[in-house]
Amino acid sequence: MMMESVSGGNSLPSGSDGVKRKISYFYDPEVGNYYYGQGHPMKPHRIRMTHALLAHYGLLQHMQVVKPTAAKDRDLCKFHADDYVAFLRGITPETQQDQIRQLKRFNVGEDCPVFDGLYSFCQTYAGGSVGGALKLNHGICDIAINWSGGLHHAKKCEASGFCYVNDIVLAILELLKIHERVLYVDIDIHHGDGVEEAFYTTDRVMTVSFHKFGDYFPGTGDVRDIGYGKGKYYSLNVPLDDGIDDESYHSLFKPLMGKVMEVFRPGAVVLQCGADSLSGDRLGCFNLSIKGHAECVKYMRSFNVPLLLLGGGGYTIRNVARCWCYETGVALGIELDDKMPQHEYYEYFGPDYALHVAPSNMENKNSRPLLDDIRAKLLENLSRLQHAPSVPFQERPPNTELQERDEDEEDDRDERWDRDFDMDVDSNSLARRVKSEYAEAEHKDVESYHNHLDSRRDIATPFKEIACSKVTGSGVDSMAVDGPFIKEEQENLIDDHKSR
Repeated sequence: MMMESVSGGNSLPSGSDGVKRKISYFYDPEVGNYYYGQGHPMKPHRIRMTHALLAHYGLLQHMQVVKPTAAKDRDLCKFHADDYVAFLRGITPETQQDQIRQLKRFNVGEDCPVFDGLYSFCQTYAGGSVGGALKLNHGICDIAINWSGGLHHAKKCEASGFCYVNDIVLAILELLKIHERVLYVDIDIHHGDGVEEAFYTTDRVMTVSFHKFGDYFPGTGDVRDIGYGKGKYYSLNVPLDDGIDDESYHSLFKPLMGKVMEVFRPGAVVLQCGADSLSGDRLGCFNLSIKGHAECVKYMRSFNVPLLLLGGGGYTIRNVARCWCYETGVALGIELDDKMPQHEYYEYFGPDYALHVAPSNMENKNSRPLLDDIRAKLLENLSRLQHAPSVPFQERPPNTELQERDEDEEDDRDERWDRDFDMDVDSNSLARRVKSEYAEAEHKDVESYHNHLDSRRDIATPFKEIACSKVTGSGVDSMAVDGPFIKEEQENLIDDHKSR
């Protein structure tokens, strides 16, 4: 049901779309069993459906399939507040009525419900993303995939938008141990606010988000939000309107990402492939085809930089499975037959039983002048970055070993990475930005920034030990980087190194 990559359709600048890559694919068979609750649009079952398609298209045999090792408490606390992690670990549907105050404090209960196995779910998807980062760091693969990850809204000390633990931030922190610069790209329909907030004040991580903007969750991601302090111009926001189609999307994505790669020169790229930007999504309002969405994966793959592919949103689950299956093929350099193979979820895909679905005829509210203006503004911002920042490595943290630690090993917090490692950040806690004015003068920038503070939440920067505004007590050493995530069999490691 597959054929080798062929030319035609959307082309790549480098013509490298047919070149094979070594892929590590993270999947836990239990992930599809987690259930947010009746009527909730987030359905982890979509990951199982995706896996079934991969199996029946014959893609699994072309990848190293890895069951992620669950992230431990100390691993999650490299970014998240200790008491928030403790809360997630302890809360259950049976006990939640006794913790109303805590539920409100950590924003758990409505969009982010308590369900059976919640903490195990978080440990699994976070373990997959950081495991993928480790594989890339060790040079074991060219591309790592974790479709259960990409939960980009979670904050340092609260859940948000169906997301509890921010696996993306944790994965980027792991990549920063090896790479001076890491690029984060987000093609989910919702703004990647949690990741942007985490790295808003550093020039070592550039965040780029393409999203619906204007009376739409989470409400952030204005084109004028560009970063702060050392991170100024290292946040790019591409605000879009309803009905954007493939051509319009690529008219922004390709020139902008081409320039980002030229100027920023990242050592690794993390691409969040939220599928709610597809046409016909239950919660979305864009009009991208699966091939149009996947063209973003093709384009980022063409730069031959270590690449971590993650999932994210996506609420018409048959289309989510279609999309991530096709994008796995793109990562491998394998073209898939449009006729879907018979498999256990075949009936979900009727009446056409095809891999691709046609976009709708909805109106594209993104006019050409509007798109041209957005592109010009962002290219101007990028032109202010004369060259990639030079980041000397001082006291580089030790590389995380691939072998899993003894479960009984004590959590020695004294071994954690120095939180001030090679980072210059503002000494004050920065509150959550709703909108920041675009001003030329630096002092104007700071003034306008503070005029738009939301005092309820601190910027969740992982580079500074800060207290969450809703959390009493001391801050969290969020740069801790001990603790392995991947459980590897000895022969797999030997085989990997032999093949390199």
